[in-house]
Amino acid sequence: MITVLVRVSHGPEALAATLSALVPAVAAGLIGDAVILTDSQDDVLAEVADAAGATLVTAQRGSWIEGAKVARRDWLLCLDDGDIPQEGWIRVLDRFVALSKPEQGLARMRRRRGGVASALTNLFADSKVRAGDLVHRRVLLKEVRTRMPVRLQATIERDPVFG
Repeated sequence: MITVLVRVSHGPEALAATLSALVPAVAAGLIGDAVILTDSQDDVLAEVADAAGATLVTAQRGSWIEGAKVARRDWLLCLDDGDIPQEGWIRVLDRFVALSKPEQGLARMRRRRGGVASALTNLFADSKVRAGDLVHRRVLLKEVRTRMPVRLQATIERDPVFG
């Protein structure tokens, strides 16, 4: 099982879109819990998190570390609100988690983007954790050194409403 970390920057509607896309993975037994990361207290986000059974954490904007500290699982799927994993992702992540050691530490789902800049970003992938990554908690907490990410055969897209 994994914990999902969702950073919120577009608000409760984008968060709800991402959380609803994760329901099949909960039913399949891949996702055990979720942590919602926001940079300020928000009553509406607190209600959405409570309704989803997720933990709401105030964190520095862009940071995953606070989520890693409260996550219940060792493998963490990092997402931004509005991210929607595409068909087949559950099987791919489940297999990776089952077969990988913590030392591997980082795997990256593909993003469908257009343009030369996106192609270069994907070609020269760095080991900095970003949305769409499956990462071991020990990597985020700086207990093990990050390796170059494994490219997963799973795709993630942004809900076009939230760009």
